[in-house]
Amino acid sequence: MDMRQREHIEAVVAATTRADALGSARTHDGIIQSSWRRCVHQYGLDPSRMQEARILPQTRLREHQQRIDDFARIARHGLETLYEQVAGMGYVVLLTDALGVTVDYIGDANTDSALRHAGLYLGAEWSEAGAGTCAVGTALTTGQALTVHQVDHFDATHIPLTCTAAPLFDSRGTLSAILDISALTSPQARDSQNLALQLVRIYAGHIENANFLRTHRQDWILKLNTSPEFVDVDPEYLIALDASGRIVGHNRRAHAMLAAEIGRPIAPGEAAASLIGVPFDSLFDARIEELGRFVYSRPSELRAVPLARSGALLYLSVMPPAPCFTPTTNAASPRTVEVPAPLAALCGGDAALARQLERAAKLVDSPINLLVNGETGSGKEFFAKALHRASARRAGPFVAVNCAAIPETLIESELFGYLPNSFSGAGAKGKRGLIQEADGGTLFLDEIGDMPRELQSRLLRVLAEGEVLAIGASRPVSVDVRVISATHHSLDALMRDGRFREDLYYRLNGARFTLPPLRERTDLDWLIRKLLDEGSDAARGPVALSPAARERLHRHDWPGNLRELCNVLRYARAVCSNGLIDIDDLPEGFAGAAAPVEPVPRVVEEFDPHRLPPEGMLLMQYLRAASWNLSAVARQIGVSRMTLYRRMARYGIKSPNQRDANGH
Repeated sequence: MDMRQREHIEAVVAATTRADALGSARTHDGIIQSSWRRCVHQYGLDPSRMQEARILPQTRLREHQQRIDDFARIARHGLETLYEQVAGMGYVVLLTDALGVTVDYIGDANTDSALRHAGLYLGAEWSEAGAGTCAVGTALTTGQALTVHQVDHFDATHIPLTCTAAPLFDSRGTLSAILDISALTSPQARDSQNLALQLVRIYAGHIENANFLRTHRQDWILKLNTSPEFVDVDPEYLIALDASGRIVGHNRRAHAMLAAEIGRPIAPGEAAASLIGVPFDSLFDARIEELGRFVYSRPSELRAVPLARSGALLYLSVMPPAPCFTPTTNAASPRTVEVPAPLAALCGGDAALARQLERAAKLVDSPINLLVNGETGSGKEFFAKALHRASARRAGPFVAVNCAAIPETLIESELFGYLPNSFSGAGAKGKRGLIQEADGGTLFLDEIGDMPRELQSRLLRVLAEGEVLAIGASRPVSVDVRVISATHHSLDALMRDGRFREDLYYRLNGARFTLPPLRERTDLDWLIRKLLDEGSDAARGPVALSPAARERLHRHDWPGNLRELCNVLRYARAVCSNGLIDIDDLPEGFAGAAAPVEPVPRVVEEFDPHRLPPEGMLLMQYLRAASWNLSAVARQIGVSRMTLYRRMARYGIKSPNQRDANGH
């Protein structure tokens, strides 16, 4: 116990046992003082007894995660976005359930040991009754967002930490979870955490609103704002109505506003059930039958609605209930599988892809390895990331390795790592390999068919033994990774040619998924809308497609699949005018019928291109369309020039320019 901890214990004892402890009262606000008193007089905690952080075993943690699984999946994007904002300042992001158990976590893998020791880790239990005054536990108790900074903590073990938390409520006002950002060290001044508190409040609101919209997608949703300019893009208030026009849900800001309107002000943390069931027309000077006047298509300034009692003016945007799609089934049909949100977000109704996602939903937490087939650009990495985010491994890292993009001379050291000075050119500090970086998470091996055969046996050992041996090491290191592999090749053909090991193939192919190419998908319009919405910005506003442009996109064959579609829409959005993409805004080659490919002069094919496999023919199309500009083709298909050369050699494709230079 150091001097600072000893002084802190004395301060807590004084503040909780003496009424005249003015020094402590000046240092700590009323919320902290009240929490300290609860810790001593209600929970029976001893301030002189310092306790290490409590981390639940994996089986207990899984129980807590399963209870909050749906909410945690919705919250995950908010956690990732918040972490991007604060990671550079040394923070970790935690999501706990209503019992204070950390069910999701994002932090710096380089400080894992210190974070786990401090309790800023998956499975840590932070209730006020167990850990004393802390941001998570005190937010759970008070229902308020707050910062517990250094010596605000009850337990002297935790006084190096700074923690800021905000409660997350569901649409009926029930406290469901806590969002927290914490750091191992920080400036001593408490007001250094003011920005942290604002960020946590903002992202807590984003997560609550996302959960609200998903929960009430079958109800009428009212979006309200005091400003007409922001009612559609950033509503302050969300209210859900049932078919009879009664409130069935609301976000916290709507709850506070409506409670004050009807004369029932709610204290922080108080239950909100008093507003459930209140009729719409008793709160607003409008009838439920008039909701059609407030749909998105009308100008926002014409969608004003006054509150019934105060007359205060709000602007309203109405979302009708989402249509229910009931799949056609018969008595022999299997039970419909609930597809997790990260996987469901990949499909807009295409039947072939939906079947793949339903199969994947059954395997998200299975230990078996998965193999994903699909053409270049068809979304194999998106599929793998969605599987990772839908699984219990989502708190661990997702490490993507493009086996075709890493030079053959470096792929071994990149994958397996190396000890200091273990080979010529090795760094003096050594390096952890990408396989070890994926420990506890998912390793995505893209273009696995391009892995050199001599390294395939080493990867086989990782899969079979759960161990990785760095270059120069004498002892292997245990790793816990789930492997998802992807390729646009036929591994069966590579095995027949002796270029891919059969034993590795059967280790990787625990289950195979085949993603349909874009030209075969029936949800192209949904994809277009999704990509346009994701690329929208507040300055330019939403963008639409003209019928002619839409028809041209539908006629295109999309050899580059989703990657090509993204590039086309990004270009069209940048050059269009007045928020409308017309046919002239599409890239060159799209405005009219596809121009016939002009043969390159002096080219004598030494092979029949029609005998190439589909991926080889696709590569020939790219090369011819670019007039054999290899750099342009490499950029277009997203690989290095070295990888492009290897693929051309594999299919016997030679550049006519190279042949001319050699005199052939």
